[in-house]
Amino acid sequence: MRSLLLALNVILLAAVGYLYYLHFDSKKATIQSVASEGKDVITSPNSFRIAYFEMDSVEKKFQMVKDVKEELSKKEDAMNDEIDILSRSFQQKANDYQGKVQSMTQPQSESATQDLMRMQDQIKNRRQSLNQEYNDLVTRKMTDVRSKIEKFLKEYNKDKGYSYIISYEPGLFYYKDTIYNITNDVVNGLNEMYKGKK
Repeated sequence: MRSLLLALNVILLAAVGYLYYLHFDSKKATIQSVASEGKDVITSPNSFRIAYFEMDSVEKKFQMVKDVKEELSKKEDAMNDEIDILSRSFQQKANDYQGKVQSMTQPQSESATQDLMRMQDQIKNRRQSLNQEYNDLVTRKMTDVRSKIEKFLKEYNKDKGYSYIISYEPGLFYYKDTIYNITNDVVNGLNEMYKGKK
C-alpha cells in the first residue's frame, strides 16, 4: 500500500517537474487568450498563479484509486495463495521423502534430492514471475490514474488560468494559501469523469 502511494507521488512529482520545465523553456507570447464557455481568460507573466490539491484526499476519495487498491489487493492475495499452495506441496513432498529415507537406495535418495531442488527452483521462478506481473500491473494502474488526473486537470484549467496545478504533500511545501486549494473540485470532477466512463 505504501509502495502504491509512493509510486503515485513520485509520478506526480515528475509530472510537476516536467510542467515546470515546459513553462520556463517555452518562448511564447507574453499574453495568451484562452477561450472557454464564451469567456476569455487572459494570462500574462505578471498573473502567475498556482493551485494545489491534497493528494491524500484524492487517494481517499477518488473512486478509481479505491478500485485500483482493491484490485491490487486481490491480485496480491491471489499471488500469496498460489505461493502458499506451492510451498505446502513442496513441504508435503519433503515430508514424504523424509519418511521413506530409511528404505531408499542411493539412486532413489539422489533422485528425491534433485526432485526437491527442482521444486524449489520452480517455486522461486514462479514467485519472481508473479512479482514481475504484480509490479507491471501496479505501474500500469498508477500510470492510468495519473493520466486521468492530468486529463481532468487540463480540462479543468481551461477557464481557470492557473500556471501550475500541483499536488500538496506534507513536508514538501512549507506554506500554502488555502484560497488556491482546489481539492474538492478535483475529487468531485475526477469521480464524475470516472463514473461516466465506468
